Amino acid sequence: MSAPIDLARVRALFARPERIAPSDFLRREIAQRMHERLSLVKIAPKQVLDAGCGAGADLALLQKTYPAAQILGLDGGEAMARAARAPAPATRSLNQMLSRFLPAKAGVDILCGDFGSLPFGPNSLDLLWSNLALPWHPQPDAVFAEWRRVLRVDGLLMFSSFGPDTFQEVRDAFAVLDPVPHTLPFVDMHDFGDQLVEAGFSTPVMDMERITVTYDTPQALLADVRALGGNPLDTRRRGLIGRAAWRRVLAAFEAQRRPDGKLGLSFEVIYGHAFRPAPRVTASGEAIIRFQPPKPR
Repeated sequence: MSAPIDLARVRALFARPERIAPSDFLRREIAQRMHERLSLVKIAPKQVLDAGCGAGADLALLQKTYPAAQILGLDGGEAMARAARAPAPATRSLNQMLSRFLPAKAGVDILCGDFGSLPFGPNSLDLLWSNLALPWHPQPDAVFAEWRRVLRVDGLLMFSSFGPDTFQEVRDAFAVLDPVPHTLPFVDMHDFGDQLVEAGFSTPVMDMERITVTYDTPQALLADVRALGGNPLDTRRRGLIGRAAWRRVLAAFEAQRRPDGKLGLSFEVIYGHAFRPAPRVTASGEAIIRFQPPKPR
């Protein structure tokens, strides 16, 4: 599956941390909800990757959860990677303390690179975490295959993404203007599950919830849409919208006001996790049969 996403446009939209920062409240909320799900899985990873780490806000959460692990943050934007390398003073103090008492690799390291083509060899990671990075890649199925490649056997993938009902209010408002897509065609939860199985993951667990954020004005709502990543579709409308057309869009937003007078913006948030299973065949194609002797009575 793929969408006509312009990756150069994605890199430009996410190039400046200050442009993305106003929407960070949603990423932090979803990170906490991801962490609640992660806490139900009993693992002790040695290497953890935050794929698409942005300015690195999730890294401290992962380090606190797994203080003995090497936490790796990877983002495609140089400015984002630089921001992730400049942690808050409290995080720096924790890093210094860990370096004294834990193995040499414990701590946080930041890389700049493409999360769809990772700079790691096979079987390199125990946990791959990715919070709201996947929606901005044109081929999530290929990304899943790459993530499986770098995970060790029994390694865990945990990610979040947006589902098709996200930004429904924006689509409805701009539909009065033209039929051109003004938001991404987000992937359905069940399609993600199928892609995970096709990529070779076992027992994928998918769930979804809806979050609604309210605003006083259409301008404030659209500012958060842009801060979350905007519209990187190659098929997006080019050029400015005329004043008369823009008034029609604003009127369409006004028609959506809730009984409390607020404008709502919907997010269908998808959570998924899956494990990399042990191989069933050898490199030469021979079947692997595992025999577990019964425990003595």
